[in-house]
Amino acid sequence: MHRTYIQREQPLGYPQHGPAVRAMGDQSSVGGGRQPAAPEPEVEARIQKAVEFKTEGNRCYKDKKFRDAIGKYHRALLVLKGVHEDGEERKANGGAGTRLTEAQKVRVEATEIECYDSLTACLLQSELVNYERVKEYCLKVLEKQNSNFKATYRAGIAFYHLGDYGNALLYLKEARSREPTDTNVLRYIQLTEMKVQRSCQRERKSFKEVIG
Repeated sequence: MHRTYIQREQPLGYPQHGPAVRAMGDQSSVGGGRQPAAPEPEVEARIQKAVEFKTEGNRCYKDKKFRDAIGKYHRALLVLKGVHEDGEERKANGGAGTRLTEAQKVRVEATEIECYDSLTACLLQSELVNYERVKEYCLKVLEKQNSNFKATYRAGIAFYHLGDYGNALLYLKEARSREPTDTNVLRYIQLTEMKVQRSCQRERKSFKEVIG
């Protein structure tokens, strides 16, 4: 049984820097500590491009152009994937990897979360909903932000429509614990419990037929 929603968010670590000593133009810090890394222009430009794609996606979503919005969110994620892959490639070649400042790390993660969250919203507007993809994107959000109510609720919906009623109840009840009066959550819990009850009845009936 999947229990992705119980994963805890990892606090972002902020490096501690000693007071800078400036003598005769020396910019090094006390004890040999390092100054905060300056943003790499190319990396900053790519992150900004991803943010722009995400913003365009939001605009398309508001205009109910869901297919166009999905394309924009995917392009944003593709740009950020390139940032990650570039860092891994540098490390593999013995380099230090792509240097991201703490502010950039926050922007990258926030953009990824918003894109995946928005993608699920777009997919749920489709005529034929790809619930497997909805589940995948919701779990990606919950890996990084397990307190996200919408992702928890939508994961429950996805599991329900995929016929995995155990996990559906798991996520829907977690969503209810955060929003106890949300009527959509309560309705899906009721629907799921009915499915579970019918499934148990069918199993009991089949068992009786087997043993005669």
